[in-house]
Amino acid sequence: MKACPDRAAALALLRKYNGEPFHIQHALTVEGTMRWYANELGHGEDADFWAAVGLLHDVDFEKWPEEHCKKAPELLAEIGCSEEFIHAVCSHGYGICCDVEPTQEMEKVLFAADELTGLIGAAARMRPSKSVSDMEVSSLKKKFKDKKFAAGCSRDIIKEGAERLGWTLEELMEKTILAMRSCEERINAEMAAL
Repeated sequence: MKACPDRAAALALLRKYNGEPFHIQHALTVEGTMRWYANELGHGEDADFWAAVGLLHDVDFEKWPEEHCKKAPELLAEIGCSEEFIHAVCSHGYGICCDVEPTQEMEKVLFAADELTGLIGAAARMRPSKSVSDMEVSSLKKKFKDKKFAAGCSRDIIKEGAERLGWTLEELMEKTILAMRSCEERINAEMAAL
C-alpha cells in the first residue's frame, strides 16, 4: 500500500487553501472518481492513495492560479506527503502548467478524468435531474462537440488523456460517468454539511 495522508488531514489542508464551494466540490468529485477508478482497474489496495491525490490535486489553484502545480509541493509538504504523492498531484498539470509527466496508470487516469469531470458536472447541471444518474454517453458526446459549452474544459486534454490510457474517448466518458455516479450522493451530502 502506498503512503498517503489520512482524509481528515487532507481535507483540512484543502479547506485551508480553498474557500470557494465550486473548488471544494470539484476536489470531492475527483476524489470519489479516483477511488472508483482504483477499484475498477484492480488497484483497490491503493484506493485511499488514488482518492487522496484526487482530493488534493488542485490544492494550490484557488490562491495561486499562476503557480498551479508549482506551489503544490510546498503545501503538500505541510502534511508530510511523499515524493510519489507530490509527483502524482503535479502530473495532472503536464503540458498545461508544469513539466511533471504522468507516467503511472493512476497519474494518467487523473490527467484524463480531472478535465472530464468538469465537463460532465456542467452537463449534469443542465439536466432536469441536475444529476449524472441518468446521463448517457451520447448526450455527453453532443456537449463535448459543442465548443461553446463549458468552454473552459479543454477537449484536447480530455482526448490526450484517453490516448495516454489507450482508451477510446467513449470508454473514458462511460467510465467517468459511472465513477461520478458512484460518489454523487455522498458529495451532495458533504457539500450540504459545509
